[in-house]
Amino acid sequence: MFKRFCGAADALDMLLSRSHPLQRAEMLHTLLAEGRVLSQDIISPLALPGFDRAAMDGFAVRSEDTRGARPHAPVFLERFQAVRTGMPVPGQYDAVVMLEDCKLRGGILEITAQLHPFKNVSRIGEDVAAGEKVFSQGHTLRPPDLSLLSALGIENVEVYDRPNVAIIPTGGELLDIGSRPLGPGEAYEINSLMARLYAQKWGASAHKTEIVPDDQRLIREAVAANEKADLIIIIGGTSVGEKDYVPRILSEMGELLVHGVRLQPGKPTAIGVVAGKPVVCLPGYPVAMLFDLYLFVRPALQRIGHRSDPQPKVRAALTRKIPSRPGYLSLV
Repeated sequence: MFKRFCGAADALDMLLSRSHPLQRAEMLHTLLAEGRVLSQDIISPLALPGFDRAAMDGFAVRSEDTRGARPHAPVFLERFQAVRTGMPVPGQYDAVVMLEDCKLRGGILEITAQLHPFKNVSRIGEDVAAGEKVFSQGHTLRPPDLSLLSALGIENVEVYDRPNVAIIPTGGELLDIGSRPLGPGEAYEINSLMARLYAQKWGASAHKTEIVPDDQRLIREAVAANEKADLIIIIGGTSVGEKDYVPRILSEMGELLVHGVRLQPGKPTAIGVVAGKPVVCLPGYPVAMLFDLYLFVRPALQRIGHRSDPQPKVRAALTRKIPSRPGYLSLV
């Protein structure tokens, strides 16, 4: 019999209430910080660009000298300077005429378009001003962000540590892949691979323990050995069978918050706390475990790791009827 049965939303609320954001942080080289979460604001030490910069290939001119220029009534200039995109615009000039709007003949520049001040010029600090907040604490760094930080000369950034996740697969019938050929009633243990890869995808550092047989003492020892993890995932042994010891062990070692969730599939899910750390116990059925990873593990890791990536939502029309149990969240 399930001991602490509840709906999926209530189960998630209880898990998140015991999942505390990390305070640990580390300094990383900017080029190694993709996907990491900033633990402090980033303030620009300089302006970008640091000078008035040509935004086009052409000629730097004084905008007032181009007044009235039109295709049928060009103006002719003797004062100008050739510039390429990205070059500084000399201080005596305030605009750049594009090559297609002018002709150079014998040292005289013929212009067929009037320019306003700073036309085709990127101003000092146009992209980023000195002292401007570039990124806020909690921002997840993307490749373009790293390029911007590098352009600002920011070599190192302080980021939150990755949440440390311990994955404990249980089951006396399970073998590591490639350990030996399967015997009658045996199966290769695959769930920890899926759990580890998804945890890493969601910003965590994850490791798998040895497969633990259905033995209360050994399961307790495995949990105790990983109490320093920020999140513990136990796979299998979560239902109400004779050898489903995990809920009982959580009650003895800490606190059992949830045992049984109104999910289809995924009913034999348990959530607890050991040594102040959240423990998510997933059913051994791979499809149910996958749904639980998204429903429970992902939000918990987001909370612990200071992430706020929204879960994508898609509206879709069912092409057939899906049987649904009243009061349960059905996952298809």
